[in-house]
Amino acid sequence: MIPDIVIEDYSYALPEHRIAKYPLEERDASKLLVYKDGVVGEDVFRNLSNHLPSGAMMVLNNTKVVPARLHFRRHSGARIEIFCLQPILPADYAQIFATTSSCRWKCVVGNLKRWKNDVLHYDIPSESIDENGELAATCLTASLVERDEEVAVVEFKWEGGKPFSSVLEMCGNVPIPPYLNRQTEAIDLERYQTLYAKYRGSVAAPTAGLHFTDRVLDSIDRKGIVRENVCLHVGAGTFLPVKSQSVSGHVMHKEPFVVTLDLLYRLRDGERPLIAVGTTSVRTLESLYYVGVSCIEQGEPREVSQWAPYIREYGYSTKEALSAIILYLVRNRLTELKITTRIIIVPGFKFRLVDMMITNFHQPSSTLILLVSAFVGGDWRTIYDYALDYGFRFLSYGDSSLLFRRDTIQ
Repeated sequence: MIPDIVIEDYSYALPEHRIAKYPLEERDASKLLVYKDGVVGEDVFRNLSNHLPSGAMMVLNNTKVVPARLHFRRHSGARIEIFCLQPILPADYAQIFATTSSCRWKCVVGNLKRWKNDVLHYDIPSESIDENGELAATCLTASLVERDEEVAVVEFKWEGGKPFSSVLEMCGNVPIPPYLNRQTEAIDLERYQTLYAKYRGSVAAPTAGLHFTDRVLDSIDRKGIVRENVCLHVGAGTFLPVKSQSVSGHVMHKEPFVVTLDLLYRLRDGERPLIAVGTTSVRTLESLYYVGVSCIEQGEPREVSQWAPYIREYGYSTKEALSAIILYLVRNRLTELKITTRIIIVPGFKFRLVDMMITNFHQPSSTLILLVSAFVGGDWRTIYDYALDYGFRFLSYGDSSLLFRRDTIQ
């Protein structure tokens, strides 16, 4: 049954001065709230490993934020901002970043009403020199293919044979969250990216990972905690508020993720407590159960729909679901699962894999607050009241929390 949850019940007063507009000088100097068995405490993030069980498994999202915000001007002088959301042609992230002359993206376009189907030109600075001492591409153009209110399909073309990833590096800006109310600055190029980011594709950082330093990762390794990676490319939908009064009226955005066959084996066969770094890792891991159900019932992996966890009861064990994915990959000689998910995690969700979650403090009335509430058995206000009372910094560049799952409030 689709949950009938009133989103206003998951709101709180967040003063503007509590939103962290900039990161701290040291990543791991952020505060760490620890919630376990209904009790809240605090520490500093660099001491994270002190609060984790030895021999656990930690899963991080190694997606990489791309400078996906591009600024063009029409001949009339009108400023047009194009924000690349989703690859269309080619549809695969790796392929589209490797293209060398043209590609198409689904984009959010600022000032779209003033773009009259003319070709927009962006002049790449002539001082952009590649590793061979030659001038990089000198012109990037954008053309409208389709439009629908503020969303459009845009075709980009450029000269010089550079991959589109390099073109974005030269022309684009890091798309920091709109609630920071400032322009992208030099510090964001480094700090709005995790140390372990690897695969390009996100337009928003998995912010729980921004606190990790080599020092913290080394301490986790010394404790015998196994580190693994998944890759879910974070879409701009992560910034979208729930506009409907009930969460049943909210439409979740689609996000692609990749999980390796090796990790699926470890998840199926291991008995380690599982720590997810960030809500994106939680959504990836918990989506696997429903992918496995589609493999059992339909013979192949299917996209996880938004309400799949709620519309029926499932009698399969987590091990059976993971085994079905593994069998599909082995039979098709695949080494990784590539699929998309629209899963929404709200109170009433049954967690099947994740035991602990590391996450920042999220916007009021957001789907991420709903996820936190589901994870701690509805006790989210205890956590947020403590954070507000004791000076924690909020949102993307804010402080962190370590939450131990609590299925029901005792």
